[in-house]
Amino acid sequence: MQKKDLRREQALEYHAKGRPGKIEVIPTKEAKTQRDLSLAYSPGVAEPCMEIFHDIENVYKYTAKGNLVAVISNGTAVLGLGDIGPEAGKPVMEGKGVLFKIFADIDVFDIEINEKDPVKFVEIVKALQPTFGGVNLEDIKAPECFYIEQRLKEEMNIPIMHDDQHGTAIISGAALLNALELQEKKIDEIIILVNGAGAAAMACIDLYEALGAKRENIWMFDSKGLIRKDRTDLDERKSRFAVDRKDLSLDEAFEGADVFIGLSKGNVVTKEMVAKMATRPIVFAMANPDPEITWEDATGIRTDIIMATGRSDYPNQVNNVLGFPYIFRGALDVRATQINEAMKLAAVKALAELTKTAVPDIVNMAYNESAIAFGPNYIIPKPLDPRLISTISPAVAKAAMESGVAKKSITDWDAYEIELNKRLGIDNQLIRALGSKARKDPKRVVFADAENAKVLKAAQIALDEGIAIPILLGNPNIIQEIAEINNITIEGMDIINPKSEDVVKKRQEYADYFFMKRQRRGINKYEAGKLMKDRNHFGCMMVETGDADAMISGLSRNYPDTIRPAIQIIGTEDGVKKIAGMYIMLTKKGPLFLADTTVNFHPTAEELADITLLVAKEVKSLGITPRIAMLSYSNFGSSDTPEAVTVRNARAIVKQRNPSLIVDGEVQGIVAFNKEILRENYPFSELVDNGNVNTLIFPNLSAGNIAYNLLQEVGEADAIGPVLLGLKKPVHVLQLGSSTRSILNMVMIAVIDAQDKMKKAGKP
Repeated sequence: MQKKDLRREQALEYHAKGRPGKIEVIPTKEAKTQRDLSLAYSPGVAEPCMEIFHDIENVYKYTAKGNLVAVISNGTAVLGLGDIGPEAGKPVMEGKGVLFKIFADIDVFDIEINEKDPVKFVEIVKALQPTFGGVNLEDIKAPECFYIEQRLKEEMNIPIMHDDQHGTAIISGAALLNALELQEKKIDEIIILVNGAGAAAMACIDLYEALGAKRENIWMFDSKGLIRKDRTDLDERKSRFAVDRKDLSLDEAFEGADVFIGLSKGNVVTKEMVAKMATRPIVFAMANPDPEITWEDATGIRTDIIMATGRSDYPNQVNNVLGFPYIFRGALDVRATQINEAMKLAAVKALAELTKTAVPDIVNMAYNESAIAFGPNYIIPKPLDPRLISTISPAVAKAAMESGVAKKSITDWDAYEIELNKRLGIDNQLIRALGSKARKDPKRVVFADAENAKVLKAAQIALDEGIAIPILLGNPNIIQEIAEINNITIEGMDIINPKSEDVVKKRQEYADYFFMKRQRRGINKYEAGKLMKDRNHFGCMMVETGDADAMISGLSRNYPDTIRPAIQIIGTEDGVKKIAGMYIMLTKKGPLFLADTTVNFHPTAEELADITLLVAKEVKSLGITPRIAMLSYSNFGSSDTPEAVTVRNARAIVKQRNPSLIVDGEVQGIVAFNKEILRENYPFSELVDNGNVNTLIFPNLSAGNIAYNLLQEVGEADAIGPVLLGLKKPVHVLQLGSSTRSILNMVMIAVIDAQDKMKKAGKP
């Protein structure tokens, strides 16, 4: 099976498995008792109905309208697929809804309309105004999209935006401002070439002009050449951008040009063209998936260039997700009647300014950098920057208020910023950050349980996405059969059978090494050789000797049987007496780190302190500041039972070893998470004013294990783990029955663990 076919099958499976599609409607109020139902519907629902009848603005008070956006399309210009119709475009609209939700906590109904007549389309959308707080127009072909957006903005009093037009303009506008600053050029003096004359290109020119560019200095090219005033084939839209100058080709126009904006198709710009540009040129080659000129060609021919593309695998990605979720968030929060030029410009300037501020550790971690900073390769924020919502949305909301289109005012901007961060949990980009970091430097990962369909599927996805280089342990015939039955390709993966005669020499090398390490710890030479036929032992030896970088195991084995070889062969980090197990629970409020959940049954105060410091170190390595609650049934000395005292003493040891760590206890779980209870009863606690708790240390294994299982099954939190802490090299153990997604998450953790450990050891 080809990689392309596999991706197709995985995409179809993703959209079809379980509940078809990607979105659902979930009640936000209790609906369990007869009283609840009477309040939700008849007769109780009559009361808010009448309140809205008497004052229509109450619809925002009593319904979801204020946080509901319609993503509307007729499917006439879907991605790069063209006019495929409204039904075929629905997966894209659902996907846009997912982005609205995960980046800005905005609910979406996707609406696909079977109507190409722009006049009728406008009437249909206009009639939907009572339902929605805003409308995002999507994938509607030009020139109809211009007419549709303009009419709807004139006839509706809720925010309307055609993201295909304005999204690219806003993001590239911010990048352009920063690039000009770095290149020491003024926007009102530069020559800008624009290749492409579609909706996005026209919106870009309008926005650049609003930022100060001169219309006569912006030269737009379509498929027929320069758009000039003497051309007779221009429609009304293109005529607005016609310049009064002699004809010249795109190649000729590059001579002395300051900026190139590409919104056309791939590979239409040559190195020779870029070489002719003015000193310190700016090139935004935004065609997808292939830019007008590659990053390598452009930066290779000009060392003084600043370049951006639409691709995520190069610096300076112009990505619409940097804009639309946060623009709508700000517009909705002040009940704006439109998204006007002032709001767009506010978003541009907020994005540009954010780029110049210190980048959070989680962003550096995600992109495998030590210190991302404003400069030629960082002129626009990264999509995984958690500060986007609390930077752009307030700027947009403020502009709406100042320009007179806001129906609601925000007076406490600090409180608004806190509210925005609470919507998603400021650290909730973690899983995307992990994937991004893993892809920057993939490592060789041994899969010790490769005779399993879920493991093979996870290995294939890891290889496909560039997260890891899988090495499969097991019987090649069995692995091949499982792969064929489940339509999984294992092409490009090494398969090693530790029991095979093909690896006798390697097995003997490992056995000798293992015997040398354990000969005075109860292992004889015969046993050492025999154990090397076991996949866990063989895999650990691969990691220990450098034949692999990390190992994943445990899907079909008891936990101790997987951990034991790792401890015996690899051993603990310097200064670590005992390893610990940590789970990462991905909740709606952000990630929670739980320990010890899998290893130590009844830790002493000293051991509990060790566990706490291990976890804190791991959380910091993920770009997150640990804020630790050491849990008990006691609150700060309210009980003097041995278990409570153990936690209390452990906290004292932790503070002695690391005074700067935010950690407190012993404390009950409800108190740790409830700021009001803490502030009223325990104002001295470090947990009062240092942000929300994100790390939980449990007094014993039972408590930790029970808690993570309850969170996973009842609290519906996604789990990553168990992550083993304290080993010299990365070996991670899967939970019995882990899903493919869980296995893939553990692979990401293992790769990042390997990256960090190899970096500390001075290895590439």
